[in-house]
Amino acid sequence: MGHAVPVEHTTYDKAYEQWRTALGSLTSGVAELTEWQDRRFRFAHNIGALLTSDAPGEAPEVVGPVIYGVHLHGSGLVYVGQTQEAERRLRDLPVGESHHLANTVPPELWERVVVVRWPSLLERLGSEEQRAAEALGSVICGLALEHRLQVRTRPPLNGRRRTRDGQWRPRRMHESHSRGAVHSAALPSLDALVWSAWNELSRLPPPSNDSARTCSDVGRVVFPSVLR
Repeated sequence: MGHAVPVEHTTYDKAYEQWRTALGSLTSGVAELTEWQDRRFRFAHNIGALLTSDAPGEAPEVVGPVIYGVHLHGSGLVYVGQTQEAERRLRDLPVGESHHLANTVPPELWERVVVVRWPSLLERLGSEEQRAAEALGSVICGLALEHRLQVRTRPPLNGRRRTRDGQWRPRRMHESHSRGAVHSAALPSLDALVWSAWNELSRLPPPSNDSARTCSDVGRVVFPSVLR
């Protein structure tokens, strides 16, 4: 007698087949495929604009170094990253042309995207740590802050890396010898300020007006889940 398939697995397989069937309908002809492409790019472009464009009376355009993260309903924070070119990277993030995240989880499912402009926090540091940050440079600072945040939050999409045989290998973040990890303890006050700003933005509710974005003096949070 064969073993019964667990209910959870059966339900998961059913949902997967429903997803494939729905995509098949949405791409069933040239007209449908074109509409699918138009709609998806329009949605992704709107998210990218909200992540980077200026918010009159609230915040300037987001450029340069940032730390960012993506939350999903049910899973919470699933990805943390950093970039030195927010104006390019954040616009590409939902499009997925050079980033795997949107190819794994469509931006239509993202609950929120948190962005912290960490260079705006440097002026709050003591003189010694300011000098340390200057000596390390923006790239190393960004990598160090990213590493610290990943270790704290353990986002699942950062926790594994692909292998050449089509499998996944866990990343041992605590044992990392990357540039960010090596210098991650050099900026304790900046790390604490970033963590505080991150938590504040991560807990904000969606705005009650028609906007899908809330800004602060050190960052912003965008809510793709309220866009249609």
